[in-house]
Amino acid sequence: MAACGEEAADVQMIGFLLISGFSMMSYASTVEPFRAANVLAGKTLYRWSIVSIDDEPVVASNGAVIQPDCCVGDMLPLDIVFVFASGNPSEFHHPPTYAWLREMSRRGTRIGAVSGGSYILARAQLLSGCRFTIHWEHIPAFVEEFPRLPVSRSRFEIDRDRLTCAGGVAALDMVHTIIAQDHGHHLAAAVSDWFLQPHIRSSNDIQRLNLPERFGTSNKRLLGVLEHMERHIEEPSSREELAGDAGITTRQLDRLFAAHLHTSPMRYYMNLRLDRARNLVLQSSLAVTEIAVACGFAGLSHFSAVYKKRFGNAPRRDRQRQHRPIQSS
Repeated sequence: MAACGEEAADVQMIGFLLISGFSMMSYASTVEPFRAANVLAGKTLYRWSIVSIDDEPVVASNGAVIQPDCCVGDMLPLDIVFVFASGNPSEFHHPPTYAWLREMSRRGTRIGAVSGGSYILARAQLLSGCRFTIHWEHIPAFVEEFPRLPVSRSRFEIDRDRLTCAGGVAALDMVHTIIAQDHGHHLAAAVSDWFLQPHIRSSNDIQRLNLPERFGTSNKRLLGVLEHMERHIEEPSSREELAGDAGITTRQLDRLFAAHLHTSPMRYYMNLRLDRARNLVLQSSLAVTEIAVACGFAGLSHFSAVYKKRFGNAPRRDRQRQHRPIQSS
């Protein structure tokens, strides 16, 4: 770790800006490969500083506390800044952070984001015209707030001076690519080998398991219907339309879902839409009426009723519980 403001010739200086609630796995998967590169190279190739928004310790999602070296506003000689955010990044509003990131970018620093960090880069107006990604959990809320920013569903993206990653173990793949670009494939491969990572995924690899892996089936008709449902949340199709699109009868459609998913097509479809709605309730600042429309519900009362039946609380109550301040003991 480098002290704030420390410079070293031929050493890449990295800043890790940690936002409260950040994922420790994403952080470790990013910082550890840089540490390993130093060890395996037998010299210091990378130094890093921990940055917070207010110079106070930052609490990770698992409760671990990280002491920062410096804070937002310090004009550091950094080559890269990575922003780490998880939980509900849409709740983060801190104009000084946006201004600092923009100033660092103007000074030539490469700007990166891990997991939900891309939400903060978007708020800072640093993603226009760039390929970027974000964790799949945040995508529904992100596209509602930033409909003009085309988010990629890849594991990571490196586009000129923007480096974004979906988080988790995908950070290992991104840092592998960065090390390879900086110091060659041999060192990057040695780092990956050290972390028992025999398969390096490219930026083109998708974040989530594909449909056959997720549902444990290879039935093409069922998979086609499931894909259709995921693509038609805002304007859901009828049972007859789903069957017609798959080239089967409605009875055959019912049998497929009963045999493979142990539910009915429309119940599965409703739960899919409700899961999307709950994601938006907890991950976005959209009004409940807007969420209802975005998830294909014509009326707010019906939406609230089925939501409460599924999750135990009405949407507004669910959001209030999520945002309730923690009381000290």
